[in-house]
Amino acid sequence: MRKEDCFYLGKIAKKFSFKGEVLAYLDTDEPELYENLESVFVECYKHLVPYFIESSALHKNDFLRIQFEDVASEADAEALLGNDLYLPLKMLPKLTGNKFYFHEVIGFEIEDKRLGIVGEIQSINDTTAQPLFEVNKDGIEIFIPMIDPFLISIDRENKKIIMDLPEGLIEMYL
Repeated sequence: MRKEDCFYLGKIAKKFSFKGEVLAYLDTDEPELYENLESVFVECYKHLVPYFIESSALHKNDFLRIQFEDVASEADAEALLGNDLYLPLKMLPKLTGNKFYFHEVIGFEIEDKRLGIVGEIQSINDTTAQPLFEVNKDGIEIFIPMIDPFLISIDRENKKIIMDLPEGLIEMYL
């Protein structure tokens, strides 16, 4: 499995028992969706390795207590600490309406209700306080804040995000 075909689920954070159980931090708003997994991919030395799950249970909201098959000691569990967990993209719950996954909208066009087509989304910058669409318009890079008041609708069929952007936001880049 390639990393590009997967989504980041979380990280193995700490050992839980002397029998090899680990606690994995889940980077999700709905950890209960991942309570009964059969397997996950663990990133080991930049490769995704499938690990089968013997048992798992939610632990203190954002953690999943996991007993992997063939991980039966503290030493085995220690070797997994700090490794990232991934699942195939097809396991992501489908979103509807104005909710979307960042990877889902790459390549979509941004259309402003006043200006028309602004450009194509090249990437999402989520390292700032407010995530930004990084949009390419004829070689010019435009940053558009991803905030609900600006977002009118998502047209998945036509790969467009329709927005109501404040006057001057796009013009300051052109």
